Amino acid sequence: MTTPAHLPEAGSYVEMTDCDEQAARVRVVHAESAGLTLSAPLDAVPPVGATVTLRWSAAPRGRFALPCAVVEADENRLELRTAGEALVEQQREFVRGGGGEQVIMRRPGWRDAHGWIRDISEHSVRAHFEGTNVVEGEELQLWMQLGSEIIDIPCVASRVAMLPQQVPPGPMSVEIVAIFDVDESLARVIRRYVMRQQLLSRTRS
Repeated sequence: MTTPAHLPEAGSYVEMTDCDEQAARVRVVHAESAGLTLSAPLDAVPPVGATVTLRWSAAPRGRFALPCAVVEADENRLELRTAGEALVEQQREFVRGGGGEQVIMRRPGWRDAHGWIRDISEHSVRAHFEGTNVVEGEELQLWMQLGSEIIDIPCVASRVAMLPQQVPPGPMSVEIVAIFDVDESLARVIRRYVMRQQLLSRTRS
């Protein structure tokens, strides 16, 4: 039986991302109509009812992204039901890079929090701050130094991990994933920076 065009091929490997943006490489056992059977690492099996996103190549355009709901989980075997259509993510939309750049978080009623970027794409940034608290869904203003250029954009915290410093005792630190929408001019700044960092990384290696 032929796999529908909007589903990954049986026997292929795809990326499965959960709501916490944790990604795992899983194998497609069966794909038919609106259902898929996957084989996943035991430590990456999401609970029944969870929403996940499957991604696989859509070369040369980018990659497909398909939202799914977990309807059954038996050890490392997952049964999924599609929760939408497979859409093509352009390469530029999910390429991430950088790391170590200065970032300042500003919020009304709070002191500015200084931190550094772990990585950035055109739609999100992962950054680390010390001595501050953030909650998921909170609106932020992030000032970021990307090479010789500066961007200052409103964001929403989509994932927050609190990291208490224990040895030696110190202030609370936090790692956040913040999402944002930018116009094409700012997207171009981020895209240039990420590509430049990737080129430098390849040159060093």
